[in-house]
Amino acid sequence: MVKPIIAPSLLAGDFAKLGCDCHRMFDSGSDWVHLDVMDGHFVPNITMGPPIISALRNAVPRKEEAPGKYFFDCHMMVSNPEQWVPEIAKAGGDQYTFHYEATEKPLELTKLIKANGMKAACAIKPGTSVDVLFDLAPHLDMALVMTVEPGFGGQKFMADMMPKVEELRRRFPNMNIQVDGGLGKGTVEVAAEAGANVIVAGTSVFKAADPKEMIAYLRGEVQQNLVKRGISE
Repeated sequence: MVKPIIAPSLLAGDFAKLGCDCHRMFDSGSDWVHLDVMDGHFVPNITMGPPIISALRNAVPRKEEAPGKYFFDCHMMVSNPEQWVPEIAKAGGDQYTFHYEATEKPLELTKLIKANGMKAACAIKPGTSVDVLFDLAPHLDMALVMTVEPGFGGQKFMADMMPKVEELRRRFPNMNIQVDGGLGKGTVEVAAEAGANVIVAGTSVFKAADPKEMIAYLRGEVQQNLVKRGISE
């Protein structure tokens, strides 16, 4: 059984006030915040790293009375993802999503992430076959199907990635399946119908007149499809 999880991407926020944006998203009803870590090598862009995540964790500390409330979903678009596991854990990351294309030993990396106290997730680019996740999925907390080419925000949603989501949901009905790229009104409906339950939304939430209303809309679309499938938590 799974539940809707809405994870606004801080890549669409104001980098001069990320802490405030982080609080704004949680206050608007988000479940997670999505932190895009890019190294300028695996993808042609550079964003944030452990020092910024650490500063964000200081600004948005975990609460013992509400475990999981201030969840940092770290999407590691980096070469040599093994290198950064201890650093991201120390900085305050809650989930570490590596790219299948960036490592030769995905299972070992998954175990390393969990050994460092984080949830482990694996992402695939649009050009990567979903088949690569089938053996790894039982060891993962989440699979991420990219619906844009990783590296930049504001790109157009790739609906032709939905068969990957459908196949993952068919094989792993109780796994968190995330989609990232171009999600908002007009596209979340397609992703939810395909079986995605974790929605990364950047521009559509941050540029919305009412982020709370947009987050509620995204959650509603996912929830009704999970209920329809009989897998709603």
